[in-house]
Amino acid sequence: MREFDAFLELLAMLATDFRMVALLVLLATAAISDFRTYRIPNWLTFGGMVFALIYGTFAARTPMVGATQALGGLGTGLLIMLPLYALGIMGAGDVKLMAMVGAFVGPYQTLWAILFTCIAGGAAALIVAMHRRRLGHMLVNVKDAVNGMAMSGIAGLRPNGTIDMQQSIGKLPYGICICVGTIAEVLAHQLGYV
Repeated sequence: MREFDAFLELLAMLATDFRMVALLVLLATAAISDFRTYRIPNWLTFGGMVFALIYGTFAARTPMVGATQALGGLGTGLLIMLPLYALGIMGAGDVKLMAMVGAFVGPYQTLWAILFTCIAGGAAALIVAMHRRRLGHMLVNVKDAVNGMAMSGIAGLRPNGTIDMQQSIGKLPYGICICVGTIAEVLAHQLGYV
């Protein structure tokens, strides 16, 4: 019964919190765009960031708290995802999309959203690799990436971040994973699980 009450609260929140409705619409748009074109448009991510910063600032109890939460979430999403872009694991649009999510939900929820997104991304990568019959190649890539990061950390060298294209399982529209992970985190947060 508690879950049903929480679900009703979630529906009420969506009906009254325009910020969450906007986030869900932006995430769905990004996921569709990434699925169709493997690109997430800048107008969507930057527009979403600006909206979240302005709305978060003026909808909070005090503008300073709202601005701090929005900027903290934006920075958290950017700082955690940027190294993945630098290693060539993730596209710039994915990094900007997660920063946008952070501006909407704040730093604490951004950490959870990234965790949920990584879980969704791992599941999607497994599904894609199995569908393309490239699971062995994916596992070799994971092993090589972990070894490379460990060795570069020990030796103090910067990894080159390249994957042999013959070993690649192909592109994954990670905007879908960010969408699924973020929605799962918002639901889990509303239900009191995180």
